Amino acid sequence: MIDLIEMGGKSSASVAQLQSRSLFRQSQQFLVGGVNSPVRAYQTVGGIPPFIRSATGAYLVDEDGTEYIDYVGSWGPMILGHAHPSVVAAVQTAAARGLSFGAPCQLETLLAQQVCQRIPSIEKLRMVTSGTEATMTAVRLARGVTGRCKIIKFEGCYHGHADSFLIKAGSGALTLGVPSSVGVPENCIADTLIAQFNDLDSVLALFADHGTEIAAIIIEPIAGNMGLLLPRPGFIEGLRDICDHYRSLLIFDEVMTGFRVSFQGFQGISSVRPDLTTLGKILGGGLPVGAVGGSASLMEQLAPTGPVYQAGTLSGNPLAMAAGLATLTALEQPGCYDQLAEMTCQLIEGLRERARASQIDLVVNYCCGMFALFFTSREEVSRFEEVLQSNNILFARFFHGMRQRGIYLAPSPYEVGFVSLSHHFLEIERTLRAAEEVFAHDLQEKS
Repeated sequence: MIDLIEMGGKSSASVAQLQSRSLFRQSQQFLVGGVNSPVRAYQTVGGIPPFIRSATGAYLVDEDGTEYIDYVGSWGPMILGHAHPSVVAAVQTAAARGLSFGAPCQLETLLAQQVCQRIPSIEKLRMVTSGTEATMTAVRLARGVTGRCKIIKFEGCYHGHADSFLIKAGSGALTLGVPSSVGVPENCIADTLIAQFNDLDSVLALFADHGTEIAAIIIEPIAGNMGLLLPRPGFIEGLRDICDHYRSLLIFDEVMTGFRVSFQGFQGISSVRPDLTTLGKILGGGLPVGAVGGSASLMEQLAPTGPVYQAGTLSGNPLAMAAGLATLTALEQPGCYDQLAEMTCQLIEGLRERARASQIDLVVNYCCGMFALFFTSREEVSRFEEVLQSNNILFARFFHGMRQRGIYLAPSPYEVGFVSLSHHFLEIERTLRAAEEVFAHDLQEKS
């Protein structure tokens, strides 16, 4: 494996990590690529991934004893920070009562009640065990209730690794340079139509050709798997109008934004209500979970009350329900989202200021606890093709420079960063001091 990343004739060594190197070699003997999720393998940025020993609050510690300020947050769930005492206590209590029942338990109802009370469009929901399973279920339900087969997704948006979604996908597929996947039969993606994020005309063109065949539009209302792209004014509203006109369903994939950008997710900062919403990440407080929800009339089309089948052995697992319930309860404290927004804003404004001072072209998109960096001379980045024009070599240099200074970012220019409620002024200032050094020294030799 690569120990150094070559960037424009300049080598950037990773931090000393003897234990992680040894563990990575060992893991490659038994795990595909040495990892259980592709982006963890560092193929875009090069180098050896750290093997994490522990995490507390805003910090990770790897097996070499190196401490990092963490902006990955297990890819989003850790909004309270790692090992939050109330979440840990809830999981310990639940575990002592039994790990899984294969039968109903009260925690399922309590967490579902919290969700239904907070997200305006959800009257009933179905718990599942991953975001992928949630989006699969949402699409199957949409097809079942409309009697139509086609769906629209957006180039660069990622909705999990189900066959029908792995076309023009973002996240790990985009990181590895694979816009779709070998092993997906053509007939599985024949009914997946591709539109352009922030481009209503591309959506209208598809409906003009296939309007009576389209069951649903599925979208990340804030795209988080090609970096972070915010919807332009009127874009989401336009999707709602188009779906209403053609009697198609609108599905919000809020696996990432749910309980992140507000306590009601994207629906807390937008007047648009989808027909179906998928959730995950924060909903499980760090344990595997997903959910799909909508109106009672739609959701009751799922088995056992309706003809659309879905089932899962570990759905509603008591440990995940306990962790999720403890997390949402903690987020009810006044001022949580104000604090999250303030810390995120301080980080982003500080990064922009320091990049300008070092004459580094940088666009930073963000929304309450989420952010993405694009090394580009453009004034804004709001579409997929603009994401692809960013300088990934500079991103890799920035990533390694920050990691050498104890700041852990996502090892891909197509993933977002996450701020938690455990990030305070001290962590933000340390991050900005590190960024100032990286901008001033590591990034000056452009290619």
